[in-house]
Amino acid sequence: MSSELRELAESVFVDAYDRDAVGLDTDLWKTCEQTGLARMTLPESAGGSEGTLADAAALLEAAGAHAARVPLAETDLLGGWLAHAAGLDVPDGPLVAVAADLDVAADGTVSGTLPRVPWGRAVSTVVVLTGARVVVLSPSALTVHEGTNVAEEPRDTLVASGATPLAAGDAPDGAAEELALRAALGRSLLLAGAARGALARSIGYAGERVQFGRPIAKFQAVQQQLAEAGSEVAAAAAASAAAARTASDRGFADDATTFAIAAAKSRCGASATAVARIAHQVHGAIGFTREHDLRLTTTRLWAWRDEDGNDSYWNGVVGTRALNAGPDGLWPLVTGTP
Repeated sequence: MSSELRELAESVFVDAYDRDAVGLDTDLWKTCEQTGLARMTLPESAGGSEGTLADAAALLEAAGAHAARVPLAETDLLGGWLAHAAGLDVPDGPLVAVAADLDVAADGTVSGTLPRVPWGRAVSTVVVLTGARVVVLSPSALTVHEGTNVAEEPRDTLVASGATPLAAGDAPDGAAEELALRAALGRSLLLAGAARGALARSIGYAGERVQFGRPIAKFQAVQQQLAEAGSEVAAAAAASAAAARTASDRGFADDATTFAIAAAKSRCGASATAVARIAHQVHGAIGFTREHDLRLTTTRLWAWRDEDGNDSYWNGVVGTRALNAGPDGLWPLVTGTP
């Protein structure tokens, strides 16, 4: 299933690729909705495709590789999941979910600020986890202060002032922890894809760029750099895929899933730094220009590395778990075997 899905996703994202465009790709989003890619893991009753987390992993990795301008992780893994888990109807269109401490009035209206909401201006609905409640808000009821990350993806601040939710319900147990883990997992998979995309562009450029009468790919120093980048891409792919597999097998409440996702986000963050550096070294000055599409992957690597928990945060989670495991528990912790 995942191999067929990967082929479909690669085809869809390649066809939609536009290196000069920014913001939500509405045509690509419609295609994702029509092909069932937009709500991959949600149940059919919630408008989903009932796919697995392995399917979602294949989809998001491909989206990252081709810099797809659609909120797939935000809609499927976060917004759709949270609304469905709270017993609410899953809204149509692109979604996003965030955790925030909103003021809830006696009449049910909410007030507060939602900082740096991914795709905030473009989504149809914002699903907010506030305390033990889940509220569904329309962006039209919010004041939108537009912002972007370094990759020019929308990261908007949304302000609610007495906004009336479209729907509200009780949050499931452990919602805050699972929402954070789902966000980190989705970001890890996108990072792994973006790293693959940057490496592919670097290999292609090294074969085209001629210096001293031969392609620079013939020089041993460049080959060594590309080999190092290849190892980083493989490590990121393995760690993020293992995290998705662990979450699928054990659920997000299992401590092994927390460790696997922490390790994946940490590993993908380290790979992002290394791959972006090598890609720009191989490309030289042209890789830093707006005219060259290398920026579409490397700026995403830099931005996503710091989103949904940066390297320092997830390294701390991994280190704490390792210390708590002690000498006898370290090997089972690392291998995932009792």
